[in-house]
Amino acid sequence: MTALHARPVRVPRRRRPLTVGRVASYAMLVLVAICYLFPLAFLLNTSLKSGGAFFADPGAVVTDPQWGNFADAWVQGNFGAYLANSVLYTVASATIGTAVALVLAYPVARSYVRHPRLWNLLFVLLLFLPNALITQFQLLLRLGLYNTQIGYIAIMAAGVGIGPILLAGYIKSIPFELDEAAAVDGCGYGRYLVTFVIPMARPALATVFILQAIGVWNDIILATILLSDPAKSPISLGLYAFKGTYTNNWPLLAAATMIVAAPLLAAYVFLQRYLVGGVVGSVKG
Repeated sequence: MTALHARPVRVPRRRRPLTVGRVASYAMLVLVAICYLFPLAFLLNTSLKSGGAFFADPGAVVTDPQWGNFADAWVQGNFGAYLANSVLYTVASATIGTAVALVLAYPVARSYVRHPRLWNLLFVLLLFLPNALITQFQLLLRLGLYNTQIGYIAIMAAGVGIGPILLAGYIKSIPFELDEAAAVDGCGYGRYLVTFVIPMARPALATVFILQAIGVWNDIILATILLSDPAKSPISLGLYAFKGTYTNNWPLLAAATMIVAAPLLAAYVFLQRYLVGGVVGSVKG
């Protein structure tokens, strides 16, 4: 007997007809993409120009790319010395800030505290409050943490931002029966957060971590105020090296800006699925 192997039948995919709504949606997506990509393309175009070509016509497309601008910007901005500081500040502050956001969001999402709606309203109001620079400066000064890496990390980690809101929304999608089963089995509060909540809320935690990391990496105001020692400066303060008394070297400044933004762009490309998954899960929750 010979075995008969049936070939799988391919069902042709039906193409959805183009409607006015779909065309409008595609046009809106293209418009949004242009709005985001045009500044980046203009910055890249400027970074590849020489000083004379830029001042002759700032908006012209570069014809003789000056790739050496990136090497000159790296040396002039002393980015090699500042890079390690930024990595330390970003990883430490984002990790601590994400942990704080989880500790705040979980009891509110499960209504383990009184007036959870009031807490949610407080999380939203915190997004609109101005940064208390004078209070933060005086706090670190009185604690003896001014111009220290620990003090700067603590201040940056305290700005949890939208983290509690995203995590609270995502945690609501986790079945409440798991909490009850863990309590019956004698699982403690902290152990339950680490062994159950963190693995199940990984997309939302990754989203909060990314958003926190972006804020720390791009910070320039708090770093200027709280860190007076240049040896402790983050990579964003290296942009000050391109500020002249009467004019700026715009091509080198654009190249330096690309160097500072490159790690964030690379991180977004590789982690965008976590970012989208965390936001979608929080909205559904």
